[in-house]
Amino acid sequence: MTIKIASRTLLLLLIFTSGLVAPLCAGKPNFVLLMSDDQGWGDTGYQGHPDLKTPALDAMAAEGMRFDRFYAAAPVCSPTRGSVLTGRHPYRYGVFFANTGHLLPRELTIAELLKPLGYATGHFGKWHLGTLTKSVPDSNRGGPKNPSHYAPPWINGFDANFSTEAKTPTWDPYLRPKAAKGKQWWDPVNDASLATPYGTRYWVQGKAIEGPLRGDDSKIIMDQALNFLSRQAKSETPFLAVIWFHAPHLPVVASEEDRRPYRKHTKYKQHYLGCISAMDRQVGRLRTELTRLGVADDTLVCFCSDNGPEGKETAPGSANALRGRKRSLYEGGIRVPGLAVWPGRIPAGSRTKMPASTLDYLPTILAAVKKPYPDDRPVDGISLLSVFANPQARRNKGLGFQSAGQVAWIGDRYKIYGTNRGKGAASKPIVDYELYDLLQDPTESKNLATAKPQLLGERILLLRRWQASCKVSLQTSP
Repeated sequence: MTIKIASRTLLLLLIFTSGLVAPLCAGKPNFVLLMSDDQGWGDTGYQGHPDLKTPALDAMAAEGMRFDRFYAAAPVCSPTRGSVLTGRHPYRYGVFFANTGHLLPRELTIAELLKPLGYATGHFGKWHLGTLTKSVPDSNRGGPKNPSHYAPPWINGFDANFSTEAKTPTWDPYLRPKAAKGKQWWDPVNDASLATPYGTRYWVQGKAIEGPLRGDDSKIIMDQALNFLSRQAKSETPFLAVIWFHAPHLPVVASEEDRRPYRKHTKYKQHYLGCISAMDRQVGRLRTELTRLGVADDTLVCFCSDNGPEGKETAPGSANALRGRKRSLYEGGIRVPGLAVWPGRIPAGSRTKMPASTLDYLPTILAAVKKPYPDDRPVDGISLLSVFANPQARRNKGLGFQSAGQVAWIGDRYKIYGTNRGKGAASKPIVDYELYDLLQDPTESKNLATAKPQLLGERILLLRRWQASCKVSLQTSP
């Protein structure tokens, strides 16, 4: 089945000519969407980490809303990032995994939807939704070998950016010590002659930033983001800032100062925890600057991670007691830190058990500016405005997941997890389903599939209907 959807250009023209365009004016809310990379559910102070210091994130938890069940749309980075910008599951447009596919021209991003309303839009940090150059080798896929995957921020609605295609070291992002090839961490080098180029550049509106860029990568990103925010606040222009840190994705590198509180741990873990502390400091810096600029009360600030922690159980990242890690659709791979602060709209100290997702950002923002989605294509997220007002609110729409031979469906209480564990699992039908009561059993230790077959069957049907909808979206003509 194929459904024709108007081109993105036509849709945006319709927005302009249909009376939906509001004049640029003060009083519109601002939006800042922060995301870390591979930060586990347990990798914050407010979640009870025994050593990690995250005072800025702890302050967000105390001054805004803490989501006890916040989900990345996928257990790896690229699909989750697409979900933030579109409100749609990445299986609707072919970003199935990291370094797979790209953000398609037909998809409408939140930046494209806000620009006609007078918003300035900026992206800062890791992009990972397509390549940023067709001309020179760059990062994972950039350059003349993959021109079809060219899909940078500046053709997807962002009129300002400071972006990389994919990962960089979390300190001295352009450098890899010559002795550190293949390593997951290293100590910073003072002498650049002892290092080689890492291979991932920052790009600004099609122009490569050749460097040198030295020091904490999270600070480098935030420097550019704050320049953007300051310009908009001073001109009384409403803004959307998408700030996606590289920390704590491998390779993790932290300064001596940020490693010092974690000296009792291995060097690997010192760098991991240290780069999270460095990132946390930039979150605090952002909020301080919003206050100084006089726009904090008018700004929704959200924070989450793109998926669970990297590596095996012996790796530094923590999913607390949750089952699974990055690449898994068990809770440890997709349940991530989730916070939202909006003075006057979200009461301080709010906490909710309602499942929420990166898919919900776009519908929430559109509801906040009182603008409907411009066409009838499926959107998988919901507005979170009701839960901001009432933390006891229930979700009226399930959350579907697909990734590398795994599926899941999550409701207010129950979750099904399905997989085909055999060879070539990603392309085979799902035959092995499990059922968990997440309210009673968040660690997914007791499979209820045999005990509650009717409940399982009902949720399998919901999952398959959603999968069929995703398949139709994927087949839709550009």
